[in-house]
Amino acid sequence: MKILLFGKSGQVGWELQRSLAPLGELVALDFDSQELCGDFSRPDGIAETVRAVAPDVIVNAAAHTAVDKAESEPEQARTINALAPARLAREAGKLGAWLVHYSTDYVFDGSGSTPWVETDSAGPLNVYGITKLDSEDAIIGSGCRHLIFRTSWVFAARGGNFAKTMLRLGQERDRLTVIDDQIGAPTGADLLADVTAHAIRTAVLRQSVSGLYHLVAAGETSWYGYAQFVLNFARQAGVTLTVAADNILPVPSNAFPSPARRPKNSRLDTGKLQNTFNLNLPSWQTGVARMLTEILEKAP
Repeated sequence: MKILLFGKSGQVGWELQRSLAPLGELVALDFDSQELCGDFSRPDGIAETVRAVAPDVIVNAAAHTAVDKAESEPEQARTINALAPARLAREAGKLGAWLVHYSTDYVFDGSGSTPWVETDSAGPLNVYGITKLDSEDAIIGSGCRHLIFRTSWVFAARGGNFAKTMLRLGQERDRLTVIDDQIGAPTGADLLADVTAHAIRTAVLRQSVSGLYHLVAAGETSWYGYAQFVLNFARQAGVTLTVAADNILPVPSNAFPSPARRPKNSRLDTGKLQNTFNLNLPSWQTGVARMLTEILEKAP
């Protein structure tokens, strides 16, 4: 099996290089790759790369993920998040290849408190969500064999993330305020990569699994609950924090105005994924604890 991976240096792409390697020949590209185009701001170049490699599976971990920045550069976000994946889907269809693509809880409007299922009506609140929904529609509409995974609150030990920010602020400040009215599931890039590899193995043997799935860690929390977990873990691990446990305070979303609106209900129901691929998804705490252990072991 030949696999073509885009976005190899991102959080998810980095983990995918590890999880996909045992499945077959892996060609991994990034936006600055030289011999083949991996730059999603150039959809024509992306299509040429697919034709040159002729893979059995295309995995797209490339995206414009700067949610607030997308509000001021909607065309760039649309090109990277929607137009390039649409070209991938057309090329995949011509080759008879599978296309694996990642989407987001931001395709929903965040209303209510019930976990979203795949068939719920979308209603994105920002440019990022709109462009990711457009990519879903283009892939599904192309008729190519596909696995689309909607996920949320992605983290990894590699690169920046919310937990690292909380660790830094917890050592710099004696008071922290954190949003408590947005609810979701912090999900590790390593979990996404491992489930992707499992799903691809299933898909090549059972083509009927082609479709859209929700993929997040089990459980739910707010950003405030997430911050508390991170700082409590660090404190128990011996990290000296300036902020006291009772000085981490919950605040509503409007305490931190931003260019892009965020959904308050980012809960995703993963029943379809678990039943189709016979999987058990670990709790978000399990993944975050593992990531924190790795970060703290590397700290000076």
